[in-house]
Amino acid sequence: MEVEGLSFPESVERLAAQAGVALPKETPAEDLAEKRREALRGAMAQAAALFERFLHESAGAKARGYLADRRIEPAIQRAFGIGFAPGDGNALREALLAKGVDRSALLEAGLLAEADDGRAPYDRFRDRVMFPIHDRSGRVVAFGGRAMNPAARAKYLNSPETPLFHKGELLFNHHRARKPAMDAKEVIVVEGYVDVVMMTQGGFPNTVAPLGTALTVDQCRLLWTMADEPTLCFDGDGAGLRAAYRAVDLALPLISAEKTLKFALLPEGQDPDDVVRTAGPAAMRAVLAKAEPLADMLFRRETFGQSFETPEKRAERAAYWNSRSGACGRGRCFGKSGHTLHTFEE
Repeated sequence: MEVEGLSFPESVERLAAQAGVALPKETPAEDLAEKRREALRGAMAQAAALFERFLHESAGAKARGYLADRRIEPAIQRAFGIGFAPGDGNALREALLAKGVDRSALLEAGLLAEADDGRAPYDRFRDRVMFPIHDRSGRVVAFGGRAMNPAARAKYLNSPETPLFHKGELLFNHHRARKPAMDAKEVIVVEGYVDVVMMTQGGFPNTVAPLGTALTVDQCRLLWTMADEPTLCFDGDGAGLRAAYRAVDLALPLISAEKTLKFALLPEGQDPDDVVRTAGPAAMRAVLAKAEPLADMLFRRETFGQSFETPEKRAERAAYWNSRSGACGRGRCFGKSGHTLHTFEE
């Protein structure tokens, strides 16, 4: 629990698995459900291995070129288990069925999708670079796929919700980043899979990402198990600021004197992948060093486009903050830097 940041039940599960000890189940129904989840985990593990194999076959040449263009090194590709889903629509299905995996398990795990015209289920992921998504114990439970075709309907496609995968409860790379984050007492949150991969390659192994959606309450609480003041890293453009403001609204009811957030804003039009790849890790460290406490980000949002150069405007600002002083439910909004809403009134 102390070394890896696991909860007590997670620690028990991890040690039991290492020792080969079966944990007792409360009811026969729960035992049956766990056996089904275990079958799904087996299917996901085999799928991850196949995707890695496909990447290095002839069909994966374009995907290998994409990874090379993004300067993702082979060692990091292997560490993250990056793979490729061929575009023919049945390569994964046929390979897994040949290995004896049940078709219903492939459907339930989200690896296959039902056809509308009554044909056999087909591979959900086609012609995509594949990023395995792991649960807190490091088991593959889902995938994120990046389209190779620029005209694809969705640039990124995630696995659907399944008995193994609830996207609002997990963070990409959490199982790898947890220990480095606890050692550094810092966790960095970026927006995309490639951002996480490049940050790790650039010397920031304590980096995670939400799974294609805005940060959730469960994910925020998960971040706080790794560090007291996670740093959320957003693009410095309008979309990035809006994402930061949504995170502020999410966090306000949850923060305390010891649990809060920081916000690092990147140069406009750049994401962490761009900064690390083109300017280097030192430039990324400089961005992180300028991270703002939550209170400053809140003030930035509430005063956007306003001027406080006159006494009247300053008085209006003070009255506004007095009326808003209970916004976080406790009358004050803290940052580790010592900022509170009261400093704005002063």
